[in-house]
Amino acid sequence: MRKSLRLTALLGAVALTVAVSGCSDSGESSSGGGSLEMDTMTVAALPLADNVAVYIAQKEGLFEDEGLKVQIKPVQQSTQAIPALVKGDVNVIAGANYVSFLQANDKGTVKLSVLAEGASLTSHFMDVLVMPDSEIKTPRDLEGKKVAVNLLNNVQTLTLNAILKANNVNAAEVEYVQVPFPQMAAALERGQVDAIHAVEPFTTDIQKRLGARVAVDGGAEPVTNLPISGFVTTRDFTQKNPKTAAAFQRAIFAAQQRASTDREPVEKILPSYTKIDGRVASVITLPGYPSTLTTNRMQRVVDLMTVAGMLKQKTDLKPVLFQALPPS
Repeated sequence: MRKSLRLTALLGAVALTVAVSGCSDSGESSSGGGSLEMDTMTVAALPLADNVAVYIAQKEGLFEDEGLKVQIKPVQQSTQAIPALVKGDVNVIAGANYVSFLQANDKGTVKLSVLAEGASLTSHFMDVLVMPDSEIKTPRDLEGKKVAVNLLNNVQTLTLNAILKANNVNAAEVEYVQVPFPQMAAALERGQVDAIHAVEPFTTDIQKRLGARVAVDGGAEPVTNLPISGFVTTRDFTQKNPKTAAAFQRAIFAAQQRASTDREPVEKILPSYTKIDGRVASVITLPGYPSTLTTNRMQRVVDLMTVAGMLKQKTDLKPVLFQALPPS
């Protein structure tokens, strides 16, 4: 069984401290004083461990403490919710993979505002899995093979390509196939793909059900501790609702802190929205759950994407990372 790594970064946007410049985290209150612009929010969330903070915040009354009522709408892929986010039907997307959303920002599809980090990549939080009788045993064996990812050209392909390159493997020889996480086990079992690049809680569940084994640690260097997902909204929303955004951020960061210091609430709530067995939840590898938002960590993602040619222009993170105003 893979060892569970320490939690340090998930779902994001809520805390007394948000650093968006330099390498340090600052700690000013983000309420701004006064009543909220809106007291009801809708959050689109994936069935992943990345999103646990939003569920903890809801269950433990952290949103309520901030004067917020939050409705959570499940989605299978974070990009599916972008049109609703732009229209305002959804206020926040939780577990949004940074690659797709930074690309959307780069193309002008959405003016992105990251409220908080959701998850950072730990060893074995994401893994390349194969069937037990597969000949794939090393990163090099993936050349010429079909590998399932949740979305094409996203954080999975970005991180796996970086790992392959570090192992002197030609990533261009890998054929990526888009398969939603919940359908990956079936695709692997039927032989529709040679391998799947899955994420918890799916990785542990698939290993138990199919006897699948790990061919590549998806959290290995050089991408260990890389921010992979977060709580995102639009700049229009944060500009019109800065106090509401700050309140949401504080609640999420409080939940992140809870998740990063105590595994028990994470284990208890995962089965309620991921549909995995409680026994699986007790042994899965968790990501890091950061309770601050810093430029330096996010810059690693931008730098990797720039080297990979996934961004057309240099991304200035200052307007992208939401910084709540100090109280008036």
